[in-house]
Amino acid sequence: MWLWLWWSTSTHVQAADDSLKPGDTLNFSSPQLYSQSGKYFLHFYSIADEASIDTYMAIYSAYDNSIVWKGNREQSVDQTDAVLSLNFSGVLKIESHFLEKPIILYSPPQPINNTMATLLDTGNFVLQQLHPNGTKTLLWQSFDYPTDTLLPTMKLGVNHKTGHHWLLVSQLTQMHATPGVFSLEWEPTGQEMIIRRRGKVCWRSGKFRNNRFENIPEDAQRVLKYSIVSNEDEDSFSFISKNENHTRWWFLSDTGQLSHNQGYVVRADLCYGYNNDGGCQRWQDIPKCRNPGDVFTKKMLYPDYEYVTYDKNENISHSDCEASCWSNCYCNGFKEFTDGTGCIFYHWNSSDNNTIDGTVSGVDFYILENTRKITPHHRGRSTANFLVLFSID
Repeated sequence: MWLWLWWSTSTHVQAADDSLKPGDTLNFSSPQLYSQSGKYFLHFYSIADEASIDTYMAIYSAYDNSIVWKGNREQSVDQTDAVLSLNFSGVLKIESHFLEKPIILYSPPQPINNTMATLLDTGNFVLQQLHPNGTKTLLWQSFDYPTDTLLPTMKLGVNHKTGHHWLLVSQLTQMHATPGVFSLEWEPTGQEMIIRRRGKVCWRSGKFRNNRFENIPEDAQRVLKYSIVSNEDEDSFSFISKNENHTRWWFLSDTGQLSHNQGYVVRADLCYGYNNDGGCQRWQDIPKCRNPGDVFTKKMLYPDYEYVTYDKNENISHSDCEASCWSNCYCNGFKEFTDGTGCIFYHWNSSDNNTIDGTVSGVDFYILENTRKITPHHRGRSTANFLVLFSID
């Protein structure tokens, strides 16, 4: 497997280049659009594997070049002619010949030409209408459309005036920016955060007491100041860093890990099976063949399998494979295909025939093990007629 990630190597632009004015454009080879103090920059980037090259418009943290927002995650564009533009009618859009129609970020009800799109030092990309008296009206902002990263002052929750919900949604895989299976949301009734996996709650932060959430480690909270708003206009949660010189953000990974730029906040990827620690919720039934202590462990081994089966669905990823294998009493291990989608399932002949040979170069996969040394139930031999033989080169 190989993976490329790149953007053009243009020089740092000055404060005057933090905005697009009517008629301005930005493409893959343009200088990055930097915020006034240089904390964030906006640019196109490409990610490639053996099969394709996908290009996205993104906002980066200049601190470590982390991508904190994507403008077209549901539809990639062509690197050679992708362009972000603000036209003289006030329309902010992304265009490419690869698209049947432009990706419209904002289009006003009536044409207006006194607009400006600016990247702020908060990481928020805003489109504003400029008035003769010097005031500005906010028309659109990237903070209203979070992707997989929660920046300081960015909200989770709901705008009661518009019905618009603010939430994080993970990528499908590291190589596919399309929305994935996990979401981080604010639940105003209980005043707590939740993580859903394909719509089902798999983790809860616990109640907000004494300025802390009970299921988030203290070292992930002590540097943050929370803001919780509940009124007729909105119900929302946000945070800021107590140390203004150190920006902290939360990132929701494709496997369900919520992390900040110095460690983990939540390990929702471990919320399956019998695990009810740290806010984990029961979101799927446990088969009779599973036992307390059963977990999937990533190892590079040579599996002594009886057979393997495949699911080549390109819209599923790691957690789907894990959930499917856990629910199948004949499944003992799994891995994804090269691009992170689809599943390969390994099956032993029986619970007594699961020998692993670690003396040779093997396969990187997730094997079901029991950490409490409980003897597994006998699984028996499958009589399914859809089995596919698999050999390792």
